[in-house]
Amino acid sequence: MGQALEIVRAYAVGLHRLGVRRGETVAIVGSNRPKLYWSVMAAQMLGAVPVPVYADAVAEELSFVLAHAEVRFAAVEDQEQIDKIQSVKDRLPKLEWMVYDETRGLRDYDHSRLRSMEDVVADGRKALAEDASLGAWLDAEIAATKGSDPSIILYTSGTTGTSKGVVLTGERSVKAAADTVTFDKLTEKDVALAYLPIAWVGDHYLNYAQGLVSGFCMACPESADTAMSDLREIGPTFYFAPPRTLEALLTRVMIRMEDAGFLKRKMFHYFLGVARRYGERILNGQPVGPAGRLLYGIGNVLVYGPLKNTLGFSRVRVAYTAGEAIGPDLFAFYRSIGLNLKQLYGQTEAFLYITAQPDGEIYSDTVGPACSNVDIRIADNGEVLFKSPGMFAGYFKDETKTAEAMTPDGYVLTGDAGYFDDKTGHLKIIDRAKDVGKLNDGTLFPPKYLENKLKFYPNIREAVAYGDKHDFVAVMINIDLTAVGSWAERNNVVYASYQELAGHSQVYDMIEKHVAEVNHSLAQDKMMAGVQIRRFLILHKELDADDGELTRTQKVRRGFIAERYAALIKALYDGSNEADISTEVTFEDGRKGTISARVKIRDMKVEPLPVMGKAA
Repeated sequence: MGQALEIVRAYAVGLHRLGVRRGETVAIVGSNRPKLYWSVMAAQMLGAVPVPVYADAVAEELSFVLAHAEVRFAAVEDQEQIDKIQSVKDRLPKLEWMVYDETRGLRDYDHSRLRSMEDVVADGRKALAEDASLGAWLDAEIAATKGSDPSIILYTSGTTGTSKGVVLTGERSVKAAADTVTFDKLTEKDVALAYLPIAWVGDHYLNYAQGLVSGFCMACPESADTAMSDLREIGPTFYFAPPRTLEALLTRVMIRMEDAGFLKRKMFHYFLGVARRYGERILNGQPVGPAGRLLYGIGNVLVYGPLKNTLGFSRVRVAYTAGEAIGPDLFAFYRSIGLNLKQLYGQTEAFLYITAQPDGEIYSDTVGPACSNVDIRIADNGEVLFKSPGMFAGYFKDETKTAEAMTPDGYVLTGDAGYFDDKTGHLKIIDRAKDVGKLNDGTLFPPKYLENKLKFYPNIREAVAYGDKHDFVAVMINIDLTAVGSWAERNNVVYASYQELAGHSQVYDMIEKHVAEVNHSLAQDKMMAGVQIRRFLILHKELDADDGELTRTQKVRRGFIAERYAALIKALYDGSNEADISTEVTFEDGRKGTISARVKIRDMKVEPLPVMGKAA
């Protein structure tokens, strides 16, 4: 901590000598690197406001944020980010300086407005050594910052439209982080892996803010590509993963087990059955007989312990998932093998935490009670409203949107539909309030609930369900190329591309079985039996954030997809067996192209609705 403090103080002085002043915005562009986190802190020392941007944002998205935030300075990771910014520099008239971490490839660039972070730190260090009064000046600058001043601007993922800059203050951020550090008993002995996007509120809260409050060690992966292997090497005690990451890990495990020998495969699946019977009860401290404990103990030695070690979870004391609803089967799998995985519910406007599950009160279909000092109420239309210690100060340069997001008495509108469970007192989130619809017969249609049930299967990467104002539910599915590709290799299915594999009849047969199992599960629930899936198709391309189909936090942009694939949705509901589609795609180098395909559609049988009991 002392070493980091010395570096950041020198860095802050160096930035000031470049021209960074109080109240100005400083863009932070790149992946999880110590120097980028130090850039956030150095800017805050000067009273400037950091504005993190997603590392994988295309130039168009990048230019919007930097222009909207009126950025004069940018701290970037490497040549790639510099190239993206320079490609749109005509839209960024206020941008004056870029400082960079990775020097590779930049030797021949024009450095009249470029400077390496190392040089900026060295310049600040030299200035501090030569002028003793600079240290006192910096202390005065830090002290001059009020708790009510903006400390960071985090842009929303843009699920419902254009991203908005959420202004958070230092005082509120620290209060919120202090509450949850106490809640989970985080200390300087804990370790967290900072691998999630710096621009996402989860990273800024879970790692940066909680790390500063608790003093725990925040470790950065070597790169985004090595994050999962670094997880095992670092062995964090506090861990967060969105459902998509947990799905990917489980998919990798299941693929490896399919390639394992017969006896190992049998042992693995047998002890998974044992874990399903006893694991969560043991983790929750509930009574389990001696025979069950013995079997689970053997399973822990032979399967669960080695599996957690392989995944990097051996030392995890507290783990959270959030960002979207997690499938109950996926949630139960991790808890059954002994991972203390819990759910929280939050938003950027709340500085993340609104609810969190306490140890021993874990339910797959709830997100826990309100966190300390958080007040929640449910509006008449079912929308969740909240007040919290970390709630935002407003949207940057948008008083109208700020007013629309608040009630007259100061509650924030989440846009999510939910209710408090009578038995547990915990909050249940059904879906985005605007996404919950009804079939033509009046049956409630929660698309995310159906999509999560489908995404439990490793072969299904993404699903988009439709049914509102229709007679039945239909689904568009993305297969998981890794899982289905492995299956194809084992079954001698030849393919040359994702598109070819997605359209293969045997792949359709496999996905049809998964959909049938989901329908069987839905049929057992009186509330959900009417939303069984009648028709499905497998999309010819993967949904991609670069194509605008997903947000940078990998959430489905449902409205955009409905417009882009209108021809396929029409075919799902007009009885067609196939449909032609041409889709514009963005390649990694920024070029655009078109993919055309004839997409097949499958009909599904639905199970009879459960018979409703007669009134006595």
